[in-house]
Amino acid sequence: MATLVEQIPIAKEDAPAQPSRTQAAARPTAFLAPWLRSQSINVNRHAAALRPFKVDEFGSGAEAPTPGHLQVVNELITQLRGGLLKMSGKVGDSVAAALQEPTTARLQDVMRKKERAHTWVRGIEKIWDFYFEVFGQRQSRFAKWLLSCDRIGLDCYRTSYLGLAVARSIPAPPPFSYVATGFSPATFRRGIPLRRLGKQLNPFPLIQLPYHRLVNPWTLGGVLHEVSHNLQNDLGLARDVPRSIGLALLRAGASRKVARIWVRWNREMFSDMAGLLLGGPSFAASSMDILARGPEATVHYSSRGPHPTPYLRMLINAELLRRMGFESESRQIRNAWMRIYPKPSSGNIPAELMKTFAEACPIAVNAVCYQPYKSLGNRSLSKVMSFGHKEQQMIEEASRRLAAGVDPGIIPERFLIGAVRLALDRRHARPEVLTRNFFKALASG
Repeated sequence: MATLVEQIPIAKEDAPAQPSRTQAAARPTAFLAPWLRSQSINVNRHAAALRPFKVDEFGSGAEAPTPGHLQVVNELITQLRGGLLKMSGKVGDSVAAALQEPTTARLQDVMRKKERAHTWVRGIEKIWDFYFEVFGQRQSRFAKWLLSCDRIGLDCYRTSYLGLAVARSIPAPPPFSYVATGFSPATFRRGIPLRRLGKQLNPFPLIQLPYHRLVNPWTLGGVLHEVSHNLQNDLGLARDVPRSIGLALLRAGASRKVARIWVRWNREMFSDMAGLLLGGPSFAASSMDILARGPEATVHYSSRGPHPTPYLRMLINAELLRRMGFESESRQIRNAWMRIYPKPSSGNIPAELMKTFAEACPIAVNAVCYQPYKSLGNRSLSKVMSFGHKEQQMIEEASRRLAAGVDPGIIPERFLIGAVRLALDRRHARPEVLTRNFFKALASG
């Protein structure tokens, strides 16, 4: 039955011509035309929103990201954004073509180009969000704490580069600290691809610190450890250290199996050794905070893990302390450790590794710390990062000043970790007083 509209007679001269299929396809519908235009607008606005950070966007004080940090991040964002802008242009051209003739082929071309552009947007947004959050912490209550850790990291770098016997290119920017949840500190080294950055290269060392470490600054020896991971690479020791350990052990008669284990541990061992040379005996106590866990975990050996078995790792630290001239401290730490864990045989540490440990440990420590490296100007690590009783006296004096709330003086920033640790151990002041004075000394000025 015909509808009422269809029953209305239309004069022949007034009747519209029936459009061909091609003509019908050339007219986007009232819904499709604005929707297509919005796809191009969306992509262009995404690209505009993912803009470089402004110099004063995260504050203007000392705790704000340095111009160097902002510069390298902005260079990364600008580089990626350039690709997005090209994609945006292609989306716009494709939309214009589809508006002119909205065939299925042209509409699907818009969808493909839009999908690629949005994938690119999500990748850049992930990077932008990461740095926005990390830099944004410098406007929070963590700002002074993080600035303090930045200055400790910078001091470690200055000490290391001033200790070289040969000039090396100065790495920049310096390490940058931020707060994150987790059991222990971590680092992301300069120049390595990061998953959270979409596999882009990390432009500067990132030091990730758990909140519980920041509220207990005497546990911040982990900053020295994580910074040292970066120093091994920046000082050109990433290959030389494992080679030195392996050759030294093989020449001493160790089996290839044992030598391979020690070589696998080289990065974590180097960072512990450098941390001790940078911070002294208090670093070992801070390491013990991490390594002292339930006996099952402490004596558990991982056949693939980069970390020395915790039980052995603490003894390696004690061995370096002995070589540094702190025999009493080394003996006390070793005795306390073995009193807590008297039966390492309860774990799964390989019998050959345990049997050879007493001989292999001093050889490995010597290879890392007391042998010359070409990249250090034929100096040993212990010469580059020199620490002895004179430096420990500075730490002891600073511990009393921190407790009293007075200026600790012209002491290297990294020594304040040891100073606050000694002040706590000797009960010079309450923990909350020491925490406040520690961060005040580092963040002021």
